[in-house]
Order: sequence, then structure tokens, then C-alpha cells
Amino acid sequence: MEVSVLGAVIALIIAIFLIIKRVNPVYALITGSLIGGILSGIGFSNTIKFMIKGSEHMIPAILRVLTAGVLAGVLIKSGAAIKISEVIIDKIGESKVLIALTTATMILTAIGVFSDVAVITIAPIALVIAKKTRVSRMSILLAMVGGSKAGNIISPNPNSISVAENLGVDLTSVMIAGIFPAILGLILTCILSEKLKRKGSFISDNDNIQEVKEVPKFFPAIFGPLVTIVLLMLKPLINLQLDPLIVLPIGGICGAIAMGKWRNINEYTTFGIKEMSNIAILLVGTGALSGIIENSTLKYFIINGVNKLNLPSFSLAPISSLLLSAITGSTTSTAAIASSIFGETIVKQGVSPVAVAVMIQAGAIALDNFPQGSCFHITGNSVNMDMKERLRLIPYELVVGLGMSIISIIIFGIVN
Repeated sequence: MEVSVLGAVIALIIAIFLIIKRVNPVYALITGSLIGGILSGIGFSNTIKFMIKGSEHMIPAILRVLTAGVLAGVLIKSGAAIKISEVIIDKIGESKVLIALTTATMILTAIGVFSDVAVITIAPIALVIAKKTRVSRMSILLAMVGGSKAGNIISPNPNSISVAENLGVDLTSVMIAGIFPAILGLILTCILSEKLKRKGSFISDNDNIQEVKEVPKFFPAIFGPLVTIVLLMLKPLINLQLDPLIVLPIGGICGAIAMGKWRNINEYTTFGIKEMSNIAILLVGTGALSGIIENSTLKYFIINGVNKLNLPSFSLAPISSLLLSAITGSTTSTAAIASSIFGETIVKQGVSPVAVAVMIQAGAIALDNFPQGSCFHITGNSVNMDMKERLRLIPYELVVGLGMSIISIIIFGIVN
């Protein structure tokens, strides 16, 4: 028994509508899945069965996401993330403030901090520097958001973990393959933010700028991420694969010890798992919706549409992720659903799993800045930006995201 195209579409529409209405995304996804399945005519019990099976498929990714909280918690709560950002910005210099902010956010996201958390972490520093150098609010926010997009495609973040797990490839390969889209994202962000430096509102005394707390020294701060990167690189270097389930906590613990904060590990991990639990629970709701779509004829409808248009088989990866990204406004949900539903089908067409992973990743990152997603609001609030000005920034973010998606299609799809 399969869910009809109409039922799957209804599930998506209801989920989108509820997310836009600021209903908790998890409940929005579950409610949409439930109503879509029932209206499709498959019955209550079959709807529940598909939703549970879909969520069960997310369990391996959820476990890895939760353990990633150790590294994230150490970086954020210890002040290591702030110290890393400060050093990068200081080395590049305030005269090149936008390049410095873009680079700092990219690196912070690349070493395992959530993209929106990276923006929140750097925002207080950005506000102080922007006030000194008289660059606009729009320019600093684009620098940070664009930098987070560039860093996200090469990071051990939940979206990368989900894609790697669903496609059966190691996380390191996915991260390395994302380097070229990341570089283009960095370049586009620097160019566009520079064009915005005199547009929009400016930082004033009315902005509540938080003072940066006491932070550790640079080498101890960066030690945890370095350990993580070295362990993840053992696979391509000496063919020794260590699962992120082990590597990310080891990196976090080593970082805490290097900073002399080993007594605070419980505090840091508690914070980290609290942050990651939101993503883990979101993946449960995402799994419920993917279970409905995966057991629907919508998947075949989209695949047949691609075939009728004579599009190459790899095009299903960016098309599915771009559509879902625009719908959900969530990188993690998009990466998980697209790779779960369409990943195996695309690989069977002869496309490399790593190529599929990168194209889905890039598409998921491209349109995650729409108002129905939390990233739009969190990043705007971090620099005290009003809704009207935040909406004006979307086209520039789209250029960065779509540029990264296009370059991934060229390299991993067309050139292959």
C-alpha cells in the first residue's frame, strides 16, 4: 500500500503552513505526515507504521548528532569558539572586516559549530567592529551567514552526518569533496558583502552589544578541533576509518583537557547535548515525513518528471534538495529527507555516492534562509535587524547558496 501523490503533497503543505505559523517544526512535520497519510486513504495504522519506519531510519544519524554535542559544547561554553574567531579577525585585520568575519564564521562552522550558533557567537564581535569601521548591518550579517554556508558544506555538522549515513559513505569524504563549493561560497560572500557595506542601517549606541567573556588561549582553544580533523583524516591518509560517533567526543574531551577545563566536561557536555537534542528531535519529525514520502508515489512522480524532461540522472540530487530546502527552510531536514528518499535511486543510476552527497548538501544549504526556517530569524536577531531589512538580504544569500549548488553540479554532475 502506497501513499498517493496528493497525500504526500498535502503532508508537505500542512507541514510548511504550520512551520510558517511558528508551530514547533517537529510537531508541524508529524502533524503534516499524519494528516497526509490518512487523507491518502491508507488508513491510520499504515500511516503510523510508515512514520515510525521513517523515523527509525534516522536513528544512526541521531546517535552521531548527539555525540557531536560533546565537541560543540566544549567549543561554545569554554569560550574556545570566541577565541578562535577573535584570532582570525585580528590576523586578517579590521581594515578587511568583512573578509575577516566571513573567514571566521566559515572556519567556526567547519570545525563543528552549528551555522546559526556560529553567527550568534561571532555577532557581538562583529557589532563592535562594525561600529568602529562604519560598515552596515546588512554587510556584516551577509558576511557571517555566507561564511556559515561555506563552512557548513565541509563540516561534521548534522546535515553532513545525515547525508553520509544515508548514502553509506564516510564523513571525511563528504567533507573533503565540499571544498570547491565552500571556496566559491567564501569568494561570493566577500564580494557581495563588500557591495553592501554602505547600504542599510548602521550600528549605533542603541544596539545592546554584549561584552565578550574571558576566553582561553588560542592553541588550547583550537586543540580539540585539530584532534577531530586529524582523526577524521586517518581514513584517506592510512585507510583507518574511525566513526564520527567516537571521533567527535574524543575531540571535545581533548579540547577541554588542553584548556585545563576537564573539571567542566560535564557542564559542557550537558550544554552540548541540550543543543544537539533539538536537532535530534527534529530528525525524528523529519523521519516521519520522509517515511510518508518514501512510501508514496510522489518519489516516482518526481523521478518520472526528471526523465521526461531528459535531464541527466544526477540532476535529481540538486532538484530534490533545492525543492525541499525552499519548503522546509532547514538544512538538516532537507539533507536527511533528500538523501534518504532519493539517494539510493540516484546511486543506482551510476552516480558516485560522494557526488550525490555533495550535490544534496549544496542544495540543502542554498535555500535554508527563507522566513519559515529558524535560521532566518536567529541570524537576524543576532545583529538586531528588523524584519524588513532582513528580507532585503535574502537575494544576496540566494546568490551565495545557489552559486555553491551550481559549482557542485558542474564538478560532481557534469564533469563527474
